[in-house]
Amino acid sequence: MKKPVKIIVEVVLFVVIVLLVYGIYSSIMEPVNFEKQRSYREDIAIQRLKDVRTLQVAFLAENGHYAATVDSLISFYNDDDMVVTLSIGSPDDSASVAHTNAIKKANRRITNQELYEMYLAGDKNLVFSIENKIPVKDTLFNDRTDFCVDSLKYIPFSGDTLIITSTIKTVSGVPVPLFEAKMPYKSLLKGLDNQLRINLDDERKTQQRYEGLQVGSINAPNNNAGNWE
Repeated sequence: MKKPVKIIVEVVLFVVIVLLVYGIYSSIMEPVNFEKQRSYREDIAIQRLKDVRTLQVAFLAENGHYAATVDSLISFYNDDDMVVTLSIGSPDDSASVAHTNAIKKANRRITNQELYEMYLAGDKNLVFSIENKIPVKDTLFNDRTDFCVDSLKYIPFSGDTLIITSTIKTVSGVPVPLFEAKMPYKSLLKGLDNQLRINLDDERKTQQRYEGLQVGSINAPNNNAGNWE
């Protein structure tokens, strides 16, 4: 074999070997990278579903039913108030309890609001609870610098809209409000290896589990649990 031809053959073989090694490496790493990305995306999605659950619980407390749309939850957060119970003093402080009871005995018609005004005026030896209406946005998620209520509408990494449903179901003769919020893997894992995502969906179906992340259930009460818990 002539030297130029030999060099060409060696180069071609080297390229083929490199491509084979790369192909083997990619086939090994693709599922690994898929699982890493899946875990990363699920963490973000789970936090968003937890936030939806928190708002739904507050919405239920104020309205007697769950919100049927994410827009209703966003409006509730931005524009509505919620009742917050403010506890003043400690029931274990016998001196304060006795002091409060003495005031109530002297004025049997005194309200907790009036006690609260006395507390604000300087009487700190009081024990009572009072309910105040406070804007939802001033009450929930105050410790979260990363919270954005408008993002609740969307499934991360996709731009698709969160699937949310609410209903009232009769359980043992009692009407029970229920809700569920869903993020299918088809949306959440958009852009990743589609065959691996299909395999994951098939695995979930075989296990009779939802093909994605879900919080709550409209089929039966589940204490608003997430399917990752």
